[in-house]
Amino acid sequence: MTRPGGRRQEWLSSRWARPTIAAALAVPLVLGGAFLSVGRLHSSTSDLDHPANPVSDDQSRAQVVESAKQLVTATGLQTTNAGYLLMSCKDRDDPPYQGAIYLDFALPPGARPDTYFPTIAGALIAHGWTEGSPPNDHVFGKTLTKDDVIAITYPQREDKSRGVLRLYGQCRNMNDHRRDTTAWIDVTGQLKP
Repeated sequence: MTRPGGRRQEWLSSRWARPTIAAALAVPLVLGGAFLSVGRLHSSTSDLDHPANPVSDDQSRAQVVESAKQLVTATGLQTTNAGYLLMSCKDRDDPPYQGAIYLDFALPPGARPDTYFPTIAGALIAHGWTEGSPPNDHVFGKTLTKDDVIAITYPQREDKSRGVLRLYGQCRNMNDHRRDTTAWIDVTGQLKP
């Protein structure tokens, strides 16, 4: 009669047990290290520190303002206000910078966020935008991209009859804005169709 676990003890005391267990533990470690190494090779900060074809302040602004105009026209958003700002892509202050727009809009009377925001995404997709992963922490939110501009739209938390659109341009502005006063510039009038 064999004791419970007797075969297991026999196998564990065999001459192949320790090398097999060591190999089983080493494989995930090697694969994990390779994954981290490859990730570092492809996402080095030198790409961010030295973007190809840097752009001017005016070009950074034009990229997101033009995209916002197209987006407002394509979706018929009822823009109430919009602000523009150059933002650091690395940290709070250092270059490169990207143009960003924060736009507030009113939903049509009677529109429900669960049906209206997919309608916005559908209109943008029909105009060449590509839908991405939904934004974190924003129920009914949508993320879309076109021409290296990212658009994130979602309902306001406090007032479901209002929505928010955030646009981010490319991180290619290398001008030094570390000493600039941080202030949003009103661009609402530039986005009206």
